[in-house]
Amino acid sequence: MKDKIKDFLETDLLENYLLGTTTELEKQKVERYIAMHPEVRKTYNKLQENLEEFAKSYALKTPEGLKDKIITTIKAQNKTKKKFMSYAIAASFVAFLFAVATYFFYNENKNLQEENSVVTNQIKLLEADMKERLEDVRNQFIVLNNPQTKKFKVRGNNKGKNLKAVAYVNPVKKLSYINLQNLPNLAEGECLQMWAEVNGEMINLGIIKDAGNKDNLLALPYGENAVGYITIEPEGGNETPTVDNIVANISY
Repeated sequence: MKDKIKDFLETDLLENYLLGTTTELEKQKVERYIAMHPEVRKTYNKLQENLEEFAKSYALKTPEGLKDKIITTIKAQNKTKKKFMSYAIAASFVAFLFAVATYFFYNENKNLQEENSVVTNQIKLLEADMKERLEDVRNQFIVLNNPQTKKFKVRGNNKGKNLKAVAYVNPVKKLSYINLQNLPNLAEGECLQMWAEVNGEMINLGIIKDAGNKDNLLALPYGENAVGYITIEPEGGNETPTVDNIVANISY
């Protein structure tokens, strides 16, 4: 039921209902949800209050002296046309104000809906990012604290003599991480990039940054007899590894 209410609130039905743009079926659905679910009713009341405050803050004020000008104009007309002209001028003025106000509120409500959509998308992206970060922390905890995790010390070759790292592999949970404790010296305009070969496919793991922190673990794709590589690449990284610049092989 909660998922059903959540899905309903994520639609634009409440906003459209307030603006009077729903179909008859949508109107009945909205009124049923408002009557049956306190959470929907609370959201509807809040939206209604926001719309009222919005309308008040942008209320159109009648220009000073306009009333006197209209009266003077009406009195200037002859008696036979006096009643007709007064109604015509008043009606035209009201129609003009109504048209201006309608156009203004239409644009403002459209902008408000677009802003709400942007905010909603940003919140969803933040939630997805937070969920991914929490999942990564959970996996790191499992790898570091599970007795079935295997540790492999990694050292660089001739091109990367200073490189030191520890790989952590848990074959039960199928998780792999590496902690880079020391990196080789690089020339200006160079960077270190990490790769993994899993089931015959070469995967780019990105540029290596912030090494030397014992708590800084980098996730590795898990695979049977997987192999990792660290290469020296031009600053900004490369799309494919430069085989001649491999500084370490990581078998896990």
